[in-house]
Order: sequence, then C-alpha cells, then structure tokens
Amino acid sequence: MNGIVLAAGGGTRLRPLTDALPKTLLSVDGDRSILELAVANLRDVDVTDVAVVVGHAAAAISDVAPALERRYGVTLELRFNDKYAVWNNAYSLWLARDAFDPSALVVNGDTVHPPAVEQRLLDARGAAPVLLALDDRKALADEEMKVLLDDDGRLLRINKALDPATAHGEYIGVTLVEAAAGDRLAAALQAVFERDTTLYYEDGYQQYADWGETVRTAPIGAVDWVEVDNHDDLARARELVCRS
Repeated sequence: MNGIVLAAGGGTRLRPLTDALPKTLLSVDGDRSILELAVANLRDVDVTDVAVVVGHAAAAISDVAPALERRYGVTLELRFNDKYAVWNNAYSLWLARDAFDPSALVVNGDTVHPPAVEQRLLDARGAAPVLLALDDRKALADEEMKVLLDDDGRLLRINKALDPATAHGEYIGVTLVEAAAGDRLAAALQAVFERDTTLYYEDGYQQYADWGETVRTAPIGAVDWVEVDNHDDLARARELVCRS
C-alpha cells in the first residue's frame, strides 16, 4: 500500500507563517510538523512508500524529506504541482494517480489526527473501492466538506454547500483508494479539472460516484482532529497534540 499526502497549497489564511513555508511544515508538536505527523501516521499502519504532492515553498519540503525518511524508515517521492497557485487540488491528486496501485491512503497535508483514522479505514477495507473517513458526530456548519449518503450507505453528494441538517457527517480528508478504483477515479479527477480548474478533489469523488461507481464511508468515532486552515485551527491542532 502507498501513501499520498497533498501538500501543494499556499496556506494564505496562515500568513505570515506561510510566506516562506507550506502550511504542512508548520509545527504542531514541539518541532514536529503537520507533515511529520502525517508521515508518522502512515508509518504506524505500515505504509512506507509515500508520494507527497508539493507546490508552494516546495524546496522547504525537499529540505526536510531526507530527515523524515531516516526517522521513520519511509521513502518520500515529491511530485511538484506547477499549477498549485492557480488550480485547485483535483489536479494535485491526479498527479499522484499511479500510487493508487496497488492501493493508497490519501491524506490532506493540513489535517491533524491520530493514526486511529487510517486504521479505521483499513479495518473497513473491502466495503467499497473508495472509502472516506467520516466524522458523523461533529455539529456541521457552512465550511465543512459535508457528505450525504443513500439508504444503503453509498455516497450521493459531497460538497460544502450541502444542508448541514440533512448531511450524514464531514469528510475529514483521509481516503482509502483500492487499485480497482484507480483508473476510473483518475479519469474522474481529470474530467473535473478539465471542466473547472477551481474544483476540489472531492468533486472528483462526486464525479466517480455520478458515473455509478461506489464510494462508502468509515465513521471515525470519538476522535479529535482538526483541519488547519487558519491561525485558530493551528492553535487548536497544537492543543490537541499536547493532550494526546
């Protein structure tokens, strides 16, 4: 199994901290960064080959990659997204599409969570070719990447605009993609960014489901996590790590 970490974005809401750093390299646990925690989580579930899609301040990730490889016994392959400043992340995930074979855990490079999330997806393996980690306990508002399921638990809709009252939870930025889904999911991602370069990779999941393919979810249970988008999120991430 491979890992994919999406870490190309500019992190503009975290300026000035991200003027010269990608937000994935912001420290959250002493000198340990968000990226290091992501690598540690993957290594905790025996994933040692990791593609990291980089863009903004890519050289900074290149600089720390050898030390992370030595510390965790992993291989990091950096994939540069030359459109990171003008396109959204559907293209970023497409750039790592070869890592879907034999299977892959996809992790947002700005999400702080314990390795129990990756383990939960692996425990649910076999339920569908694409499995999304779902927080079905959090109170939802406008900003969350919300998920709506059909009566059989298959993905109907995934986007931020869904009504919080009807959504089944929030996708937290971690996915298990089996090899059987790889070609079709890559085609869905390509269809999305060719239609509109501002779309998210979650829109690729939507396209994949709209083509009749099956996406299911794995609820993560009572797990503390945070997506680091702004300074308040960063403070929350540091608080969570200190408590764990």
